[in-house]
Amino acid sequence: MRYADLQNIIPAKFKRLTGVSPQTFEQMLDVLRQSWSDFGRPPKLSRQDQRLLALSYWREYRSLAHIAATYEVSEPTVSRTIRRVEDTLMQSGKFSLPGKKRVQESDTIWQFVVIDSTETPIERPKKTARLLQRQEEMSQHQNAGSD
Repeated sequence: MRYADLQNIIPAKFKRLTGVSPQTFEQMLDVLRQSWSDFGRPPKLSRQDQRLLALSYWREYRSLAHIAATYEVSEPTVSRTIRRVEDTLMQSGKFSLPGKKRVQESDTIWQFVVIDSTETPIERPKKTARLLQRQEEMSQHQNAGSD
């Protein structure tokens, strides 16, 4: 699916297909436009398609081979594009996730249930004890029969 196919759909469906709202998508494109300069050979994919390619990789966990087939580019191109988009968005600071300390400092009250699942031996009579008991019973029956 290319960006041209998504331009005329409703925002709810856009978010469902890409994982981000159209406004967030445009903000990401603005960051990419500011940091990427046009020089050398033009890329086969537009910036919108490059961003959509990275979103499909993150959202759908598709393999690089499948994405390459969809966008008609090579697997190394897909890998480079994803890495470039990730690095650019992370360096902007607008799309990074909160750090570990910020998550730990939240006011969330954690509740835990601990289950003791240690093994305890089952009390069973030993095999030898049963055999000895049977032998005694048999010897008593034989003695009772001979009297």
